[in-house]
Amino acid sequence: MSHRPIILGIVGDSAAGKTTLTRGIAQVLGLDNVTVICTDDYHRYDRRQRAELGITALHPDCNYLDIMQQHLNLLRTGQPILKPIYSHETGRFQPPEYVKPNKFVMVEGLLGYSSRGVRDCFDVKVYLAPPEWLRFKWKVKRDTMKRGYNEEEVLAELRKREPDSEQFIRPQRQYADVVVSFYPPEDASNEDFSRLNVRLVLRPTIPHPDLTAIFDQTAAKTMPAIRLGLDRDMGKPVDVLEVDSHATSDQVKELEKVLCSEIPDLLPYCNLQIDQELGKITGTTGEPVQSYPLALTQLLVAYHMLKATQLVSIGNYR
Repeated sequence: MSHRPIILGIVGDSAAGKTTLTRGIAQVLGLDNVTVICTDDYHRYDRRQRAELGITALHPDCNYLDIMQQHLNLLRTGQPILKPIYSHETGRFQPPEYVKPNKFVMVEGLLGYSSRGVRDCFDVKVYLAPPEWLRFKWKVKRDTMKRGYNEEEVLAELRKREPDSEQFIRPQRQYADVVVSFYPPEDASNEDFSRLNVRLVLRPTIPHPDLTAIFDQTAAKTMPAIRLGLDRDMGKPVDVLEVDSHATSDQVKELEKVLCSEIPDLLPYCNLQIDQELGKITGTTGEPVQSYPLALTQLLVAYHMLKATQLVSIGNYR
């Protein structure tokens, strides 16, 4: 390995879309180049113990955050770890696994930015912030289909977790370099999750691609499908990039050009019409469909990972 691993953090509440986002980013970076870590594996208690103690998985006291930080520091320096494993299917722990870092390490979970020491391990930090009502729907669908719960149990757990979500999860948004918010357009049905817009908050904490060309092209148009503007997030000035679900292939190509002109390694993925695996989600009837907002978000995060590689190689990165 010519340089230390580049580490990406993807933080968000339960069922915020972390795994879906991670999957496409790993595809762009190359599955053989990526090590994926889920911080749920660092739970202190299993499902039965949490119920007995009356504590949720969102509470810092329910997680070995010190061990997680220790492991991230080891991975950052290219060293292997013996990582615990928590099974969401059984709610129990399994034997640990030996994990060696690849060129890129992607860390997804609930409490990745909960302390300064952990935050300092990441080169790029992403936070997922969908509307809460949409996240609730995603969680009900996932946990009833994949984790053995019924709808009433999921909703009761969401109500129980809300104080911890408010106190420990959502405040982590302030530490992200990129805040990702997927949301449905106004004319979408309540169950049509395949048509989602995205709002990307770009904080000036890492070097973002120069998107002024898009701004110049769209400023004179009325409600363009891809927009760039200025706003404030949690009281601080930010750039905001918005991509609507009805963006056309020609509009998408303009954004692709900006991202791929600076990072040649992205070129194989800079035609989303050809590479339809990127941004893939499940449609309302179970068919696979491609979401341009999701694909472009995955491409943007991959851009930042590859950009960090360049900067680390010349000794000009945190």
